[in-house]
Amino acid sequence: MTKKIKLKISARLLKKRFRKKNAGSRKQCRFTNNPEMARDIDYKNTDLLSKFLTERGKILPSRISGNSSKFQRLVSREIKKARIMALLPFCATEY
Repeated sequence: MTKKIKLKISARLLKKRFRKKNAGSRKQCRFTNNPEMARDIDYKNTDLLSKFLTERGKILPSRISGNSSKFQRLVSREIKKARIMALLPFCATEY
């Protein structure tokens, strides 16, 4: 009969396992949960639209912003309109 050898799990692997279990919470779309805020998506509302831009002027992807695909398309379309109207920058002004 062979003895089963019980291996010790290192502290690093325990932390990794713990992180995986708790990192499963998904981001919620702020527009789906609040329909009044969805009506505020407009190219003239630069305060709201600038929250979806990086400091370099790029549009944040939905995996980072948490928007659903429907509202991500709407936000990006309105950002592009605001850029054409010169309300939002196409790129960063400082290097």
